[in-house]
Amino acid sequence: MRITCLHTADSNIAVFDNAARQLGLMHHEITHLSRPDLLAAAERAGGLTAELRQQTAELLVNLAANADRVLLTCSTLGAAATLANESSAAPVLRVDQALAAQAMQTPGNIVVLCAVETTLSPTRTLFEQAEKHPQAALEVRLVNGAWEKFKQGNLAGYLQTVAAAADAAYRQGANCVVLAQASMAGAAELTQTGVPLTSPACGLRAVVAKPEA
Repeated sequence: MRITCLHTADSNIAVFDNAARQLGLMHHEITHLSRPDLLAAAERAGGLTAELRQQTAELLVNLAANADRVLLTCSTLGAAATLANESSAAPVLRVDQALAAQAMQTPGNIVVLCAVETTLSPTRTLFEQAEKHPQAALEVRLVNGAWEKFKQGNLAGYLQTVAAAADAAYRQGANCVVLAQASMAGAAELTQTGVPLTSPACGLRAVVAKPEA
């Protein structure tokens, strides 16, 4: 299977290659395109504009012309995947869709952590739309100060900050902690009080399980 991933952070290429290795998916042809300018544009605009959604969707459709599956790994731009599927030659998936589906089946308190402010609203909407356990209670939080470290190139500090927020959520009674953005995945290996759900593994499993359109 030819899988193309669209990222908005260069460092996510290694994150997804590592997740593919751990899941035993390296026999698939996985290629990557990184467009940090798309996320930067969303941050400047305060979120995903109609114009940026259209631009991203057109890019996804172009990528689908030479792939069997396309995976959008940016949570801020997630809605572009829905638009792209209206005219795409291959299925386009957003990486956090499967993450939300799995998380919301957990009974109890579900705390979803985001690092980028523009991701808060689309992430909350996605998780609220997922089929949920009758006893599930959702809270979406911003990890203050994390994204500044990421943009400064301090990836270790970024992941430590996210891990500390995840540990705090567990100590406060969370039954499930979710790291909403793909760039946060490495923090799951640094937590001390629980193991959060991460999107790269969930997203890649969903990609290979997705039937033909």
